Amino acid sequence: MSQKNKSIDAGIWMKLTKVVVALVIVAGVMAIIQWYQPVIRQNEGMQRRLIHLKEQIAEENRIANSLQERIGAVSTNDFTLDRLAREKLGYAKPGEKVVRFETVNATLPSR
Repeated sequence: MSQKNKSIDAGIWMKLTKVVVALVIVAGVMAIIQWYQPVIRQNEGMQRRLIHLKEQIAEENRIANSLQERIGAVSTNDFTLDRLAREKLGYAKPGEKVVRFETVNATLPSR
């Protein structure tokens, strides 16, 4: 008996088995995605918070640099120190006349 290469047709069951295996793999991948989705969302939230905090740090650094420049100006320039004492504290040199303007209370009715 000589046998020729015959392809054995297992019928519909072999095809159904392949489909079921593919569906099980897809379901497994989807289960893993669902399992890690809260972690991914938490990571995204933390990344947004990190970006926000870095922006705050940059803003605070700009403010600190500005204040350092003002401190340097006050400590090295007598004119700046004199001007700040006059503006903020209301000081005047001897013999100077100081004029102060007061704001009128806005709750008073107008005539």
